[in-house]
Amino acid sequence: MKTLPLRLPPGADLRRALEAALSEHGAEAGFVLQGIGSLQPAVLRLAGAETTVRPEGSVELLTLAGSVAPGASHLHASVCDATGRVLGGHLGYGSVVLTTAEVLLVLLPDWAFSREPDTATGYAELVVRRR
Repeated sequence: MKTLPLRLPPGADLRRALEAALSEHGAEAGFVLQGIGSLQPAVLRLAGAETTVRPEGSVELLTLAGSVAPGASHLHASVCDATGRVLGGHLGYGSVVLTTAEVLLVLLPDWAFSREPDTATGYAELVVRRR
């Protein structure tokens, strides 16, 4: 296990940047322990929903956690708008860093993550393999 503290700059697609950081360090599996910052827009898929929502304007990224794999990440985020309303869900591609994103990424060099269809759940679920 190797920790990788990151500061992602304005304009970075948060999810793509985390997947790129993983690949740049030769890893195929990782976890976000925590992340904070700001986004505009934020793209979230709510529990049980098929489509995404984009809160109006800029939002504070209050929490970020989940698994990271090349093209197969599963990240949960909570964000807060200017009125204090909190919204959470699955972080989608297109969530763009507004001023900063400070993230602690843990690399798991001995493991590879992928997502494969699971007949029990009906979703593409995490598959863990030793490298």
